[in-house]
Amino acid sequence: MVIAAAILTAFFIVELTTALLINSIALLADAGHMLTDLVAMFMGLTAVLLARHGSASPSRTYGWHRAEVFTAVANAVLLLGVAAFILYEAFERLGSAPEIPGVPMIIVAVAGLIANAVVVLLLRSHSESSLAVKGAYMEVVADTVGSIGVLIAGIVTVTTGWPYADVVVAVFVALWVLPRAITLARAALRILSETSPAHIDVDELRSALCAVDGVTEVHDLHVWTLVPGKDMVTAHLTSERDAALVLDDARAVLTARGLDHATVQVEPPAGAADCKCEAES
Repeated sequence: MVIAAAILTAFFIVELTTALLINSIALLADAGHMLTDLVAMFMGLTAVLLARHGSASPSRTYGWHRAEVFTAVANAVLLLGVAAFILYEAFERLGSAPEIPGVPMIIVAVAGLIANAVVVLLLRSHSESSLAVKGAYMEVVADTVGSIGVLIAGIVTVTTGWPYADVVVAVFVALWVLPRAITLARAALRILSETSPAHIDVDELRSALCAVDGVTEVHDLHVWTLVPGKDMVTAHLTSERDAALVLDDARAVLTARGLDHATVQVEPPAGAADCKCEAES
């Protein structure tokens, strides 16, 4: 991630400087998106390091694992802000689009495509295991599309002289960013709200635990995601069978569904009676 951040920093300076010099809103939009790439990269790197090396404490028993989730939320908010700003600037230019030189746009866009392609390759392998890195990866991929748009705008400007090519691409970049920002925010907020993972059917899981030999009740079943790739589960099982045997069978059920981080309590019949397994059948 350090190499990727260095590449993006260098290109951001080039793109922002060019955008201000030639007054291109398309380049400014792409530079703004590049800025969010950088922020996501640095925040993501910090979050990953905290999650891996941040020590737990009596008041923070999970350590800093959730740091990257908060980072993803902040990154999504920043993306939404950039998109809103570009749409506003594009609206302001309707009816009075300035003349933009197309050649500098083409040169910078080609350089951006090369830089983004390299960064995408660097981040791809880590994007599935970390929400923060996934956020940065998604932004760089989207920024690659933005660079293609700037390239097209430059070519159209050079060949036709149409002044609105710059504005149209700026709007396209903003609209391209919006759904990705919303998707990232939803994924992060789903974790922060401790919603059950989308790939886990809680009703099916309850039925499977009820099917464990000797289990008569399943209650206080909770499934949530701590960070991407680490799903957690707690469950109370009522059974007259030997607790150690019930626990082994229950853990096998959970492990088969990828729920390795589990806390299972086996209780004798006497507790909660609102989740009897007979009612599940």
